[in-house]
Amino acid sequence: MNDTEPARPRAVLFACGLNSVRSPMAAALLRQMQGGALTVASAGVRKGELDGFAVAAMAEIGIDIAEHQPMTFEELEDWDGLDFDLIVTLAPEAHHKALELTHRLAAAVEYWPTADPTDAEGNREQRLDAYRAVRDQLMARIHARFAA
Repeated sequence: MNDTEPARPRAVLFACGLNSVRSPMAAALLRQMQGGALTVASAGVRKGELDGFAVAAMAEIGIDIAEHQPMTFEELEDWDGLDFDLIVTLAPEAHHKALELTHRLAAAVEYWPTADPTDAEGNREQRLDAYRAVRDQLMARIHARFAA
């Protein structure tokens, strides 16, 4: 590894606002790519409901996130699940929360600004396209950051 490459983490947390779309998608993508080589989880600032369009977009590439249970940072902390050396934030509010956590956690924080596909309008296919775009953007970022 040279000085410009980021350190290879052993445990990664993806975080966004609700833990219902972007962060569970990112966590599932990294899990599939790494095949259990590292610990991967996701959390939100607030608790949302798993989004059906996110489930559909991931199912298209053979990844099932239908059983994902959205959780907050606090819920992770309750079961001592905040042992991460990298927190990747996908939304501004999650980034602020992660930076607060670094006062007591020795974790690096990376901000990957990622559009919220729930804002998309139009028919089902147009809305699903927004989720596909987020999925594909996350996949590219994950490959760039974590590929061996």
